[in-house]
Amino acid sequence: MDLHLAGLRALVTGSSRGLGYETARTLASEGAQVVINARDPQRLTTAASQIHSETGGRTEALPGDLTDPLVPGMLVARAVEILGGLDLLVTNSGGPPSGKFEAHSDEAWQKSIDLNLMAHVRLIREALPFLRQSKAASVLTITSYSVKQPIPNLVLSNSVRMATIGLTKSLALELGREGIRFNSILPAWTDTERVQELMEARAQINTTTAVEEIEKQARESPMGRMGTPQEFANMAVFLLSPCASYVTGVMLTVDGGMYKGTF
Repeated sequence: MDLHLAGLRALVTGSSRGLGYETARTLASEGAQVVINARDPQRLTTAASQIHSETGGRTEALPGDLTDPLVPGMLVARAVEILGGLDLLVTNSGGPPSGKFEAHSDEAWQKSIDLNLMAHVRLIREALPFLRQSKAASVLTITSYSVKQPIPNLVLSNSVRMATIGLTKSLALELGREGIRFNSILPAWTDTERVQELMEARAQINTTTAVEEIEKQARESPMGRMGTPQEFANMAVFLLSPCASYVTGVMLTVDGGMYKGTF
């Protein structure tokens, strides 16, 4: 199926590894021009090189910390300069620390808000003038299925990501008549470096091993396993593509059935 992504210009943040990386790689494989972002310049440069080598697509690296209020504007401006415009925006950021409610200070809450809400706000705000010039404008926020089914020991993520869902739905309603689509994917447990880190933290609490915690978590899925980054990226790239031109305001769980609710 041709997703009609060839030549479209994309900025994907939080994309040196995990879900962001796989989304950027899949966009490039479909012919999109991609700018990727992460905090670690060396890891980001390696990721861009890998994507280009595998797909042959144009892939540029722009390092920057999304919690810095000045960075989102810089990223968008440089991406537009490099690509000559912007059609697709994927707002993705790392997750906040694990821990129970009383373990987190005001500073930890503020850092989580900057990372998992304000980074989305600032990126979208800066990108809007350029998205308005696109005939295929699409924004995808990456959140978590925890907004529907809170995950134990992740109170920061459970709480703050819900605000990003409210933002995404509001913008879909507000800007739909301008031809800009807004959707979000709510992944469950996926085999990424971030999940490995969370499983190691669980193992310390439960005096088990990370492997045991991964197996335990996988059993909660009707499919008996965690998802893969490629399975996530397949849905992300479809939602971003012109083939999903009448899909907006959707909060899509990509979770192998881990979310047990009906709606």
